[in-house]
Amino acid sequence: MDTLSAAKGDRLFHIVNNAVLGLFLIIVLYPLLYVLSASFSSSSAVISGKVWLWPVDFSLEGYQAVFRHRMVWTGLQNTIIYTALGTVVSLFITILAAYPLSRSDFKGRRAFTLLFVFTMMFNGGLIPSYLLVRELGMLDTIWAMVIPTALSVWNVMIMMTYFRTSIPKELLESAQMDGCNDFMFLLRIVLPLSGPIIAVVTLFYGVDQWNQYFNALIFLKKEKLFPLQLVLRDILIQNQVSQETLGDVQTAAARQGLRELLKYSLIVVSSAPLLAAYPFVQKYFVKGIMIGSIKG
Repeated sequence: MDTLSAAKGDRLFHIVNNAVLGLFLIIVLYPLLYVLSASFSSSSAVISGKVWLWPVDFSLEGYQAVFRHRMVWTGLQNTIIYTALGTVVSLFITILAAYPLSRSDFKGRRAFTLLFVFTMMFNGGLIPSYLLVRELGMLDTIWAMVIPTALSVWNVMIMMTYFRTSIPKELLESAQMDGCNDFMFLLRIVLPLSGPIIAVVTLFYGVDQWNQYFNALIFLKKEKLFPLQLVLRDILIQNQVSQETLGDVQTAAARQGLRELLKYSLIVVSSAPLLAAYPFVQKYFVKGIMIGSIKG
């Protein structure tokens, strides 16, 4: 009787659990589907509220308006360069910081760790950061998008924990007995065994660099250096200004519809590359983030 009751309880739990998870899935998935559908609908259908789930009056008007802008391709090229270069630099620095901190025989490890953690809670602020970048001569250069955000302490801690928990000390001792120094041990043994955490940290840095907007707004003035996010922002603002200064009602209504359509097209254009890349690292994500998570 108890076994039968337990089985019924388990079935009830699974039913409720699946229902709750399904509800959360709908809550998360519907806005994404709506944005995608609205971006492929006509401006009149979007502004009149006819779009609910699927595209209405299929149209590429929003994407045509986005890609007709002369700076979109330049912004996309700049963003790819910033993302690729920034991710490589950040990953290189993160590995060089995380590996020594993971070694128990590294003198001053606790002091250096405290210094890293301190920067997570306190920083110099916007004005000192701007003055520092200016004095270093990085204003209006590619390095203004790479160097100021090159290191994430959170990623250092994740990678440090992964090295500490996943690389046995016996492996280091055996390598040292064979005459392997620390740099060769890191390159030939540690890194090949750290594929999951490297993939996760690469994804974190890549997403951060791709979505980089504020630094570009502060440090860049030349349009030819603008990343995609800043270009898309300018497109939307210019469209809003144009709409507000129009006097003809019919033209103003058309511009209003295009403005609403642009919002959704811009979201898809800026998000699609990352969504396309995510499946290639997804298999490493869960393993890397779980093993590299902070432990007591």
